[in-house]
Amino acid sequence: MVYDYAIIGGGIIGLSVGMEVSKRHPDASILVIEKEAEISLHQTGRNSGVIHSGIYYKPGSLKAELARKGNLQLVEFCKEHGISHDICGKVIVATSEGELPLLEDLYTRGLQNQLAVEKTSVEELGRIEPHVKGISAIRVPSTGIVNYREVAQVFADLIQQNGGELALNTEVQDIITEQESVELRTNKGTFRSRYLINCAGLFSDRITQMANIKTDMKIIPFRGEYYELKPEKRHLVKHLIYPVPNPDFPFLGVHFTRMMDGRILIGPNAVPSFKREGYKKTDFHFKDFIEAATYPGFLKVARGNLSEGLKEIYRSYSKKSFIKDVQRFIPDIGEDDIRPAKSGVRAQALDQEGNLLDDFAIIRDKRAVHVCNAPSPAATASIEIGKEIVSYLEKSVSV
Repeated sequence: MVYDYAIIGGGIIGLSVGMEVSKRHPDASILVIEKEAEISLHQTGRNSGVIHSGIYYKPGSLKAELARKGNLQLVEFCKEHGISHDICGKVIVATSEGELPLLEDLYTRGLQNQLAVEKTSVEELGRIEPHVKGISAIRVPSTGIVNYREVAQVFADLIQQNGGELALNTEVQDIITEQESVELRTNKGTFRSRYLINCAGLFSDRITQMANIKTDMKIIPFRGEYYELKPEKRHLVKHLIYPVPNPDFPFLGVHFTRMMDGRILIGPNAVPSFKREGYKKTDFHFKDFIEAATYPGFLKVARGNLSEGLKEIYRSYSKKSFIKDVQRFIPDIGEDDIRPAKSGVRAQALDQEGNLLDDFAIIRDKRAVHVCNAPSPAATASIEIGKEIVSYLEKSVSV
């Protein structure tokens, strides 16, 4: 059998693409290939569950546009399919005078991205988050929370209801692009498809290489390590609390996230992982390590962010240092009030010059679309990204 569409990756992006294809082309045969025994075990299942607003992203970028649209689409999808979610809003809090200009810039960016951001006085902040210590804040009402594995499961259900197939425990080992189809060689045999969509997340660059597509980027894995508040201290956080991001460092910094199950996550820090799916400090994979450590772009970004990077690594091993960051916002939280929570690994594309790709990177080929950079807010934007990818296919080929 030759499928019409084969999708590599059973995370939320791959499943969103499959759902969108099944809607637009209900007679098409669809195959989703996932190397794990379940869908959504990695980035989708290990993120903090935030429905992002799009406030941080450069106006006019694909991230900004798809995050804003995706936020609205995702909320409507959750309502339609009875998926629990909460549009609780978040506050971005300045704790020092030096952060005030950056907070003002962020407020302006929010307006440029067509968001209903609000300046919040210290008194108003005290009403929203009584235990937070800050000198100024902005509120982003459209931010919310959801369990993305539940969302992804509904995507998968809709694909199967429309006749699509999921091939689990199936790992792609080689790709042969032919004139009329793409041949996928896996541990479970060979599949053929007219078109291929690569949504392999942490391994998307390797899949691209298998397809003989050359890119000036490589996935570098960064582990995000979280703590969670003990149940008796959860009352200290009411909604979502974020710091003012450091413009010279590519990650947001420690923040507080209320989860749908009532837990409060604190984090993440961001440290290089020595394994692409390395969720523990001790995880190590020789090929993954050597590939990252010898990549010119990683060496350049490591040198350029050496000071902040060392601080992140120190916080990874020092609970006392981590708590100092936490107490800038909520002084009432002590070392004994938090415990380790599960970590996630972010698939971040990096070019040879040491630039972390800020926007989504989607590469079109004659018979394929490769999603080569889709970190946060990809889950938020997943429905819109699915639409974008299928549109790319339709522009490239006659479907």
